[in-house]
Amino acid sequence: MSDSNWPSCFPEFSRSQDPIIQKLLTSAHKVTASAGEVIFRRGDTCDNYLLVAKGRVKVVLNSASGREVLLYHVNPGESCVLTTSCLLGGDRYPAEGITETSVNALMLQHNIFDQALGQSPAFRHFVFANMGRRFADVIERMEAVNFTNIDSRLARALLDHASSGELRLSITHQVLADEMGTAREVVSRHLKSFEHRKLIRLGRGLIEILNLDRLKQTVQ
Repeated sequence: MSDSNWPSCFPEFSRSQDPIIQKLLTSAHKVTASAGEVIFRRGDTCDNYLLVAKGRVKVVLNSASGREVLLYHVNPGESCVLTTSCLLGGDRYPAEGITETSVNALMLQHNIFDQALGQSPAFRHFVFANMGRRFADVIERMEAVNFTNIDSRLARALLDHASSGELRLSITHQVLADEMGTAREVVSRHLKSFEHRKLIRLGRGLIEILNLDRLKQTVQ
């Protein structure tokens, strides 16, 4: 990750004249991870604050039966709310973070994070605004799981994956089920219904969106 990525990833930092922010940037360590790597596990201690500059991380809960429930994603320009919470409270991770793609990130040591949080209003605003957005995302997801029908949730999940304009999605039924907090069989059944209605075309490990407008209309 080159320094030129900073303006697009963290514009509030790159434009700042705050000496604490500048110290934060110069002391940060650049780290990389391949897709599918576990960034943290449930029960791990939290020693660093991570800022994702490129790629995507999913944060999930795993049941004793092996079922995975997606809590939220960490995208470029964001930090992980559980990491922030654990740093502030001195707690261990209650969930697991896994890279969905290759990831470039910046890592701040705990003492640098504490210093910046205490001395820089700009950094403090970034940290707590990010926490607020992530908590809102989690609440929205829980509301969707409990109060929204499967067709609407499935359409939303497909649209989220197609947000970059790519309509041929390399994604499995199990991944969608994990993201929606339901069973793979349920997702497969509703995908078949979507295919019958000519909204999508199914292939092995591939879902092609055929009618984006009608799929959007399915979302309540």
